[in-house]
Amino acid sequence: QVQLVESGGGLVQAGGSLRLSCAASGLIFNNYHMGWFRQAPGKEREFVSVISRAGVNTYYTDSVKGRFTISRDNAVNTVYLQMDSLKPEDTAVYFCAAARSGGRWPPGEYSYWGQGTQVTVSA
Repeated sequence: QVQLVESGGGLVQAGGSLRLSCAASGLIFNNYHMGWFRQAPGKEREFVSVISRAGVNTYYTDSVKGRFTISRDNAVNTVYLQMDSLKPEDTAVYFCAAARSGGRWPPGEYSYWGQGTQVTVSA
């Protein structure tokens, strides 16, 4: 049974930082590209970032470039999202997801999803 468990969310002031973690189990972690998505209240879920299975390639949505950094540690089956210079518009539930490698880059389809962690940025 595949599980993706996010942690690290919370309440932070604008300009602050948070580091999200996503621990994976039940899958061969280094066979999967790992992504982060977010969903704000009343909005559709949107892509944030993805990292390739070996951690060589990354991709970001324009609104977080230069502020967020995705990384992974395949030794502990965990992907991270370092979020700096946070803005109120970053407020959302953040989800991690796993995409099987071997397809296009960046991946267009994700096989597994976590339950999400809330990030709230106050003005």
